Amino acid sequence: MRGERRVAAPIAALLAVGLVSCTPALPETVVPDTQITVGWTGGFTSVNAAASPTRGNVDIAETIRADFGDLVDGEFVADEGFGTVTIVSDDPFTVRYDLAEPVWSDDIPLDAADLLLAWAGTAGYFVASEDAAADADAVEMEVPALDEFARAIDVTYPQPTIDWQRAVSAPVPAHVVGQRALGIDDPMEAKQAVIRAIQEGDDDALAEIATVWNEDFELGKDGKLADELLLSSGPFRIDEVSEDEDGQSVALVPNPSYRGLVTPKVARIELVPNGDAPESEAGERLDVVQLAPTTANREIIRQLERQDFTVDTRHDGTLWALMLDPTGVFTGAQARAAFLRTVPATALTERGSGVWATAYTGTTSMLSAPGSRAYDIVNEDSGFSAALATPADDAALERESAGIAPGASVCVLYDAGSEFAVGAFAALSEAVAEAGWSIADCGSADFAGSLAAGAWDAVIARVPIPETPEQILDQWGSQGAASISGSVDPERDALVAEYAQTTDVYEARDLLAQIEATIVRAAVALPIAVNPRATIIDRAVTGIAPRTGAAAPLTYGVTQWEVVP
Repeated sequence: MRGERRVAAPIAALLAVGLVSCTPALPETVVPDTQITVGWTGGFTSVNAAASPTRGNVDIAETIRADFGDLVDGEFVADEGFGTVTIVSDDPFTVRYDLAEPVWSDDIPLDAADLLLAWAGTAGYFVASEDAAADADAVEMEVPALDEFARAIDVTYPQPTIDWQRAVSAPVPAHVVGQRALGIDDPMEAKQAVIRAIQEGDDDALAEIATVWNEDFELGKDGKLADELLLSSGPFRIDEVSEDEDGQSVALVPNPSYRGLVTPKVARIELVPNGDAPESEAGERLDVVQLAPTTANREIIRQLERQDFTVDTRHDGTLWALMLDPTGVFTGAQARAAFLRTVPATALTERGSGVWATAYTGTTSMLSAPGSRAYDIVNEDSGFSAALATPADDAALERESAGIAPGASVCVLYDAGSEFAVGAFAALSEAVAEAGWSIADCGSADFAGSLAAGAWDAVIARVPIPETPEQILDQWGSQGAASISGSVDPERDALVAEYAQTTDVYEARDLLAQIEATIVRAAVALPIAVNPRATIIDRAVTGIAPRTGAAAPLTYGVTQWEVVP
């Protein structure tokens, strides 16, 4: 905001959204001529984040799409300004998605057609041809019942689903899809045509709709996109997209048609390339910067804090853990538990975090994050503290009781390019030596390749904190594609299946704790700390509250952003 603003000269294409003469006035909350410039590393490629859910597309969607709510710290937070989601029947499990009175930025109302189109997308109707065979069963779901007068749909699921509140949204306008796919000019007729195609299973029409869904909302190589494809239902709309030698920039301005409970306060948000050292440009070119805290940037950021810049550190949706291969020296669960009990997670965090020690929060869970409501239940019920976090009275004796000879070698893999991993490895080596374990340094500059090769006994790894049953199975299921430890447990698989069909938030927390307990009993992982992400905020900007996790961590809550007078 202060300082000279560098204006990018487009070398690719400039995308501008024209305003028609009948555009409604901006919300009274918007302060004219205010702007916030944000360092951004996203990359915008599609307006349809449901079809292309890249990090950058999800960032943008958070600002230009209204929906029924968001996941915040693992809990669903409803947005009743958009509508309500209600279970109307337990058997069969049926959910009503009921819109309030949102409209697209061309003033066409969102209605049942938009919800039905979104449902069809999640049900697999528009899967690309190469993936169609894998999702063939998905299209067999019962088509939802429509209440067009109430702007609602009732979705009957084959079984209860934990994700019922977020399963349907409105990622793209149905009238635009119908117009482009089916050659219909009138927007309301286009909506009806989309409804008929889905209800009647019209393969030809659905094929045309699928093409528009998957392709038309993608930015082309020239950066151009038709105005109707840029319609917004959220608090902001895209004003322009440009690209220069530094990267892509996206400009957002308030959507005059937005009817949400909280409307924007700032007149323009510029998402611009972060640059090589964004912390050095905070307060000058950039008002807001989000980055990974490192030793190299600590001093600059400390000086910014001394100048009353806000530095907000929250976890990025990943955690550091020490994980074991349950073969070789760690074939026995008793041996694994004996080793893990010698490892002081706090010491690993302190050595790994270095000058950023206060930014790292210790954790006792592989499945939930500190600060979430689920974490407290999981921490209390998983049995971790007694089983793995309490050191043995005689660690050497416990090792010997597990059948492991003194000096047993443990090859520990870690990322040699990671400050945290290098420091944590050093602390680990010192700690376990006293118990008679011999640590072999298996650090690698090609961490991913070495991890896949499997020639290690233990690994210090940063892994995602799962948010869905599918993600839990991917990491911890017996057939998990992203499983590091390779731990197999039919009981865990069954618990995850039950968790996936749990609609009560309190029962879900209890089940998550039971799933965590199976990981604790397997003694294959020691959670260390959640990984931080730092957000630097100019002192002349307020209202920015970054979200934890991977999805839209910065652009969540943009309606609260404002410039200090």
